[in-house]
Amino acid sequence: MELQEVSERSAAIRKAYHELEREYHGSEWSAEEDALAFLTDAGLVGRLTMSHEGRWPSDAEDRLPSKIGECVWWLAVLADRAGLDFADCVQQFLADTEQALK
Repeated sequence: MELQEVSERSAAIRKAYHELEREYHGSEWSAEEDALAFLTDAGLVGRLTMSHEGRWPSDAEDRLPSKIGECVWWLAVLADRAGLDFADCVQQFLADTEQALK
């Protein structure tokens, strides 16, 4: 899957969640709330990874692939909300890091 497709599908899913937020809470989450939700899920990836490696007791280890995917989704959403192109963000990071490691 191309990162552009990830961005487009992520935006469509986020739009659907915004509709639910308006229905249940009267307003959409802010970019800051989205960032906090991402950080929460990133923390869960840490715990689920520890569980996967036998370093943290959990019966939810099977959720690790989904949580990793959700974190990527959140990053695409956050890039979009900041007016950034997700694919460009990833490309620039990779290029900069590869150059720094030469």
